[in-house]
Amino acid sequence: MKRLLRIYRVCVMANLATAVSYRMNFLLNCLITLIGNVLFPLVTVIIYNSNASFAGWTFHEALLIQAVFILSTACASMLFNGIMWSTMSHVVEGSLEVLLIKPAPGLFLLLAQAFNIESIGLLTGGLVIFGYALGGVGGMSLVTWLLFLLLFAAGLLVMLGVVLIVAAISFKWVANSRLPEMFESVKAFGRYPGTIFPRMLVAISSFIFPVSMIAFFPASALIGRWKGYHLAAILPCLLFAGFGVWLYNRMLHSYKSAGG
Repeated sequence: MKRLLRIYRVCVMANLATAVSYRMNFLLNCLITLIGNVLFPLVTVIIYNSNASFAGWTFHEALLIQAVFILSTACASMLFNGIMWSTMSHVVEGSLEVLLIKPAPGLFLLLAQAFNIESIGLLTGGLVIFGYALGGVGGMSLVTWLLFLLLFAAGLLVMLGVVLIVAAISFKWVANSRLPEMFESVKAFGRYPGTIFPRMLVAISSFIFPVSMIAFFPASALIGRWKGYHLAAILPCLLFAGFGVWLYNRMLHSYKSAGG
């Protein structure tokens, strides 16, 4: 374990050094990513200033959901989203052997190399919005914070599972770059309070494709509006991540150089 942690630290430091070497590119990428993800909270501000609202949710509560969504997206982008694009690139170029011959698990090496410091701008922006939204809600306790962290982590597992599944598919279907876009469209449902949707859609987004765990469930827990089924939805999140790891490793073992 200590050896793997040292490897991870070295890979992170290498990524940091690369980012520092190209300061202007780093700053511009941080700014562009931040602007692209804070537009929707601005739309929420406009909606509530126009005397409209998400039924049953105050402005700060709705903004809190979107702040958690930004934080989840930032953490995923920083920690593991790069696995998907790195795998696709390696499969196309036939260069994955460079990782496979190293004395460490291939998936772990890809995870270590996927660390993306450029998401720090998005994470900072999310924390600012999160703090502002919390200021208008109040009433949090230690239990709600612990529950929030549990559900937040489960939401990250959903995104990790999807990343690994899409990356695994690229071993057989190289031109699958549209799949991440499709997931982003589905993931967008997590930005909204689940109570505004029909029950069927709530069930799908909770247990079949649990995107509600990315933001809605953690934010609801933090303000004391969580339900029992929110905890039950942790199971499909674990299954998503577990299936993603299993499928990726299975496809990795079937890799036969360029093109999959």
